[in-house]
Amino acid sequence: MQITILVGTVHGNANSVAQALQFSADDIQATIDVLPMDGLDISVFDQPGTFIICTSTTGSGDVPDNAQALFHSLDAQAKYLGHVRFGLVALCDSSYGDSFMGGGKQFDERLRDLGAQRVGEICVLDAMETSQPEDDAVVWLKAWAVQLATVA
Repeated sequence: MQITILVGTVHGNANSVAQALQFSADDIQATIDVLPMDGLDISVFDQPGTFIICTSTTGSGDVPDNAQALFHSLDAQAKYLGHVRFGLVALCDSSYGDSFMGGGKQFDERLRDLGAQRVGEICVLDAMETSQPEDDAVVWLKAWAVQLATVA
């Protein structure tokens, strides 16, 4: 199974989580590539495989700067993504109230609007609740891979 993790990050925390997931690839019998979202556009979803969006939230619930081009291309170059299966890992902080998990929610909503299918629940890594987001994400990955096998 081929999985590509697309990383949107501000301070590097999402990248650390993505790397932890990549190191766990053998546990789920997968090959996992990590790709920063810098400069990507909707064509990234043309490649085969399954995707994990691993993103933080910045500002007032926005996607990180390095994810802006990809996110905006989902509108500017919109096309049907019915072949895309994805998981979502959202790094966030519930102390921010209304903007909580905004970056992840925006990607989830837009991808599903274009026909992509989210597999499983969102992995919510709330800084107010976990001091080990990498460990929590790996636990999520193992459960997510089981769900993915039922829809792939």
